[in-house]
Amino acid sequence: MNGDGLAIWLTKERMQEGPVFGSRNEFTGLGVFVDTYPNTGNKNDRVFPHVSVMLGNGTLSYDHDNDGRPTELGGCSTKVRNAREDTFLLIKYTQNRLKVIIDVNGQQKNCLDISGLHLPKGYYLGASAATGELSDNHDIISMKLYELTVKRDPEEDLLIPWVDHSLGPFQVEIEEERMSGVQLFFTLLFTVLGLGILAVAGLIVFGRWKQKKRKHFY
Repeated sequence: MNGDGLAIWLTKERMQEGPVFGSRNEFTGLGVFVDTYPNTGNKNDRVFPHVSVMLGNGTLSYDHDNDGRPTELGGCSTKVRNAREDTFLLIKYTQNRLKVIIDVNGQQKNCLDISGLHLPKGYYLGASAATGELSDNHDIISMKLYELTVKRDPEEDLLIPWVDHSLGPFQVEIEEERMSGVQLFFTLLFTVLGLGILAVAGLIVFGRWKQKKRKHFY
């Protein structure tokens, strides 16, 4: 029995200890998760270890009990544990496109390819891991970073990350505040009173204008 896994982060916030593979939940940015333990147990829709990607906007929560399924943008299963050789994880983000490629024992696998993913600049890069109630070794031998020179649209100076095509889990629904019966009554009352005052003022102005016009005529 082994678990739980590790994560690579590109987030707005600095690293804080939390329940999502050792880091905080409700993060803002990108999380790439290498999940080594099936918390759902009886679901057979995927094989573990499983690599997945989540984009957080500061309000979305990672569902640990369901292995992040509700907020997962994409992923793949891969045998990253106890490999004979070093395992490589390539995360490439350029021109609003995210690609994750995995190399296990010299065999490359295209794990996911997501277009229309928008990330702001100036985020923090980090890594974390957690074991939960189990135990495991999570070893990152090295990390190499490369900056790709591409033309960036000035409009891409974003405040929060987002995804094209209105992916359901990423949308944040804001419930409109409805007026109570008392608020509605006073709103209608003040509206009627305001219209009445405007009507009276209009009649007074019209009467004075008509009186002036009559005097001018004589």
